[in-house]
Amino acid sequence: MKPVIGYTLGDQSGIGPEVISAALASGELPEGAEYRLIGKRVQVRLGRPNAESAKHAFDHLEQAAHALREGTVDAVVTAPVCKETLHEAGFRWPGQTEFFAERLDTGNYAMCLTGKRLTVCLATIHTSLQSVPSLLNTEELVRIGTLLKNFCLRKGILRPRIALAALNPHAGEHGAFGDEDGTIIAPAVERLGVIHPDAEFDGPSVPDCVYRDAVEGNYDAVLAPYHDQGLIPLKLVDFHTAVNVTLGLPRPRLSPDHGTAFNLAGAGKANPSSTIHAFQLAVRMAQTR
Repeated sequence: MKPVIGYTLGDQSGIGPEVISAALASGELPEGAEYRLIGKRVQVRLGRPNAESAKHAFDHLEQAAHALREGTVDAVVTAPVCKETLHEAGFRWPGQTEFFAERLDTGNYAMCLTGKRLTVCLATIHTSLQSVPSLLNTEELVRIGTLLKNFCLRKGILRPRIALAALNPHAGEHGAFGDEDGTIIAPAVERLGVIHPDAEFDGPSVPDCVYRDAVEGNYDAVLAPYHDQGLIPLKLVDFHTAVNVTLGLPRPRLSPDHGTAFNLAGAGKANPSSTIHAFQLAVRMAQTR
């Protein structure tokens, strides 16, 4: 049977409808799948966030979560939303990752971004930089590292090579710049290597080198300790091909790795490449459950 890939239009005042339409018309999506709109196309003012478009976006996310939960779709691709107006409309989650995890009763989840040259998973997501050290712990890194390994296997990588990036400059220089790398990250690397003999784990890896090493093919994925450490290199090398994937859900939820770009809405300049890759990966993941 053909996998059914649901999709939302996101905040329709932005470029969501454009990149979705362009992706569907691109001829680059797998033909052996059905693509199904969740929600509806609405008439809203383009180019500026507003309460009406946010309300529709929130409602369509609820419908998408229901479709995933009930199994009426095999995966969902969500177009970009505006968090500020979404929160004003009653959306109480930091982002779509946390929303879908709660709606699908999933406590074991993680945020992963994958492009043509780099795959990055995040140990902490939408939180202040100040709070990161207190949120890092060995058990969490082992949990998320396991999800990342399973994702790599699902992509067809037979023996994934995964680096755990250090938190501190120079991986802490043996405690000179902080002890988190030696007391939290190093034990996680050791434990992951023991419980997952079908993968290779390395680290704590010096942050200013490990992402280059991954781009050059020495690693299949990197587990980053915080949001910007991982996403800055990813968006530098894979901005137009990166896809946001919520790991751990019973059915995949993916999205293009860019925002609503209100300044481009209606101008016909929005690049659909990330959305195309999101649909392509959604089909692959739906077929390899």
